[in-house]
Amino acid sequence: MDSTAQPLPPARLPEFSATLTLLKPITWFAPMWAFMCGVVSSGVPLADRWVYALLGIVLAGPLVCAASQAANDWYDRHVDAINEPDRPIPSGRIPGRWGLYIAILWSVLSAALALALGPWVAAAAAVALVLAWIYSAPPLRLKMNGWWGASACAVGYEGVPWFTGAAVMLGAFPDWRVVALAALYSLGAHGIMTLNDFKAVEGDRTMGIKSLPVTLGVDRAAKLACWVMALPQVAVFVLLASWGAPLHAAGVGMLFAMQLYLMPRLLEAPKEQAAWYNATGTTLYVLGMLVSAFALRGVLQAGGGGL
Repeated sequence: MDSTAQPLPPARLPEFSATLTLLKPITWFAPMWAFMCGVVSSGVPLADRWVYALLGIVLAGPLVCAASQAANDWYDRHVDAINEPDRPIPSGRIPGRWGLYIAILWSVLSAALALALGPWVAAAAAVALVLAWIYSAPPLRLKMNGWWGASACAVGYEGVPWFTGAAVMLGAFPDWRVVALAALYSLGAHGIMTLNDFKAVEGDRTMGIKSLPVTLGVDRAAKLACWVMALPQVAVFVLLASWGAPLHAAGVGMLFAMQLYLMPRLLEAPKEQAAWYNATGTTLYVLGMLVSAFALRGVLQAGGGGL
């Protein structure tokens, strides 16, 4: 044995701060909000199952959403090494293959908690996790296509958490009207996801990512996003009115009208105004989600019918 050989350095573990950065807490808000809309729309009093609701919030944000962020950063590490070298993985603060291990571990923890919350919650979490992985991982890597990538994000961030929130409270498959609202707001969120792509048009074009602003052009993509955000809200307005919730329908209509007022500024300069619209119009959109959830809560608690 060579007495001069140096001992191998101990294997490094990820820094806590780097791991937290990798999991991106700022992204957890959207699915947690949608989950709470599902909780409200279920019609079940929160006091009856508040522990389940709390665990469901953890599932939606700090677990499933965080797992998706870790997986995305792992499969984007080569691109990030060029464009954003300070991110946790390319900077080395998350060493070796720890980015992948964290994504797998968080996915397993998500599945375990979902199973504990019931079969329909487990099924919804499975859908969300599959979408998260095929969005980022080859061979599908849905993020490379604007239609499929935005759809996966919209369903994973809005529809599935909404369904999950109702399923957690009910311990069963939710009423069809809950599913309808979740589906409509998922469809509208496709437009929101398209707006998020405006900040990286040049980079996406260089890397071969076929986002809608790249494939359709900035102006056409912005118009499409506005239509995609608008039409589902019109459908929600009609449904709420038909279900016997005219005041809530009026509230959704008012929030929608405010979005219509803001859209021309977005369409004038989509690349420059997309972030502004996300801070204004998208905020009105998600407030409409909550108004709709309270409307359905009242309808279900009153035993209302409708279409």
